[in-house]
Amino acid sequence: MILAINDLKLSIDGTPVLHDVHLSLDAGEVYGLLGPNGAGKSTTIAAAVGLLPADAGTVAVFGQDPRREPDAVRARIGVLPERNGFYDWMNGPAYLGFFAALYGREVSTTALEAMLARVGLAPRPGQRIGTYSRGMRQRLGLARALIAEPKLLVLDEPTNGLDPRGRRDVHDLLAGLAQEGTAILLCTHLLDDVERLCHRIGIIVAGRTVAEGSLAELAAGTGRHDRFAMHLDRPLAPDVVLPDGLSIVARDDPWITVDLAPGTDPAGMWRALLFAGWPIREIHRDAGGLEALYLALTEGKAP
Repeated sequence: MILAINDLKLSIDGTPVLHDVHLSLDAGEVYGLLGPNGAGKSTTIAAAVGLLPADAGTVAVFGQDPRREPDAVRARIGVLPERNGFYDWMNGPAYLGFFAALYGREVSTTALEAMLARVGLAPRPGQRIGTYSRGMRQRLGLARALIAEPKLLVLDEPTNGLDPRGRRDVHDLLAGLAQEGTAILLCTHLLDDVERLCHRIGIIVAGRTVAEGSLAELAAGTGRHDRFAMHLDRPLAPDVVLPDGLSIVARDDPWITVDLAPGTDPAGMWRALLFAGWPIREIHRDAGGLEALYLALTEGKAP
C-alpha cells in the first residue's frame, strides 16, 4: 500500500477540520479526492505528506509515518499544490534544476529541457517565469512535481488554467505514469478529469469521508442509473429485445432516451448494441453519472 489514511481527525489552531477521513491508494492507481470548497481536501493532502499532525487516526506513506520519517517519505513524493511557488526571475530549466538539487540530484540541462517537453512546455530560450501564462505555470509545476521520479504523485487541481488540448495532454501523461506504477492522488473540482482518469474516488463532506469506491460501485450502492440520449439513423422496432441493464424511458424519433442499470459499463453496452445492429449515430450523457452522484452526496440528499 502506497498511502493509507484511517479515521483521521485533525484540528488547526484548535478548530476541528477533519473528523473522520479515510482513503487508500496502491501502486499504479489514480484516486480522485472530491468535495466542496472547505470540505477538508487540502488539509487531507497536507496530512498525507506530513505537513500537519493528526489529532487521532493514522497516516502511512510507504508504510511509514510521514511526520516521524519525513526525509524518507518526501524523497519519494512529488507534489503539485493548488498555489504554486514560482521565482519569476528564473527561467524554466534553472527552476527545475534548483528543485532537483533540493532532492540531491544533478540533472543536465538537456534532461531538464526534456522534462519540460514531457509536460508540453516549450518556453523560449531564457524566457523568465514571470512572463509565463497561467497554463505554462501549471505545466511547470507539474514538471517540478515529477523531477525526482516519485512513486507517489499528489496533485491539487493539476489542470487549472489549461485549455482542452492541455487538459488532454495532462490526462495522457498521468495515465501513462499510472501504467508505469506511479500512485496518483488527484484532488480536483473537474469531474471530467475524475471520470477519465480515476480508478477509485473518495468524497469528503465537512471533514468526513461520505463515500469511497469506484464510480460503478458507488452508483450500484445508491441505486442510481445513468441516463443517455441516443440518436438513431432509423427508428427501432417496437418489439426490439433490450439487453440486460438497459431500458428505454422515452422515444422521440430519431432520438431515444435510455437508462443503464447501476454498475453497467457504458462502453461495453454500446459495443453490444452496435454488434446487435442498432443504428446508433451518436450518444450523449443526459443525466446521472458522477455529477449526479456527487451533487446528491454533497448536498445531503438521498440519491
